[in-house]
Amino acid sequence: MQSERRLKKDLFGEVTIRSGGNSPVIVRDAGKARWWIRPLSRHLLRREATALAALEGTHGVPQLVDIERDFLIRSYLAGEPMQEARPSDLAWFNAAARLLRQLHSAGVVHNDLAKEPNLLVLNDGSPAIIDFQLAAHRTRRGRLFRIAAYEDIRHLLKHKRTYCADRLTQRERNILAKPSPFSRLWMATVKPIYLFVTRRILGWADREGAGDRGAQQ
Repeated sequence: MQSERRLKKDLFGEVTIRSGGNSPVIVRDAGKARWWIRPLSRHLLRREATALAALEGTHGVPQLVDIERDFLIRSYLAGEPMQEARPSDLAWFNAAARLLRQLHSAGVVHNDLAKEPNLLVLNDGSPAIIDFQLAAHRTRRGRLFRIAAYEDIRHLLKHKRTYCADRLTQRERNILAKPSPFSRLWMATVKPIYLFVTRRILGWADREGAGDRGAQQ
């Protein structure tokens, strides 16, 4: 007998965890998005499906189970989001860096690793990366891809600075000190507007969604 529990509902639709089969799965439903944003929500479903398909078989990312017009189904990963697990072990950050290199080698940039809930400590202690709605998959890794990959690395290092600062290498400190030109432009122009809209108007925060991203993965 199948059961379904809502984990999250926002403008972009609803996320539920479905159990009762061989193993639980996560269902993202774009059909329940607000009507005026539903086309964007469907587009984000397709982006996530494309990225997950490129990462098939990779340990530490959800596996794509099914994709339809309004639904994306992916595997469940059991673990805690970073802000709850608070990893302070150098080995975890080294493993997370290796996982990120696997993503980039497969032509995938995540584009949303600034959010702590998008990184998990799985029950076996290994890292996981989740929520690929904003990810991009490229078969040719041009300049824009390399910039996005560099920013993925910088965001992971920011988390390492938060939880494991004494283990940062000099090279890592140099990377943290040198954001890409795109990042500097974003911080100066787009981010203030983004924060106003998401936090003041929509009531979001970067750490929100932990129930979705932690329990679900």
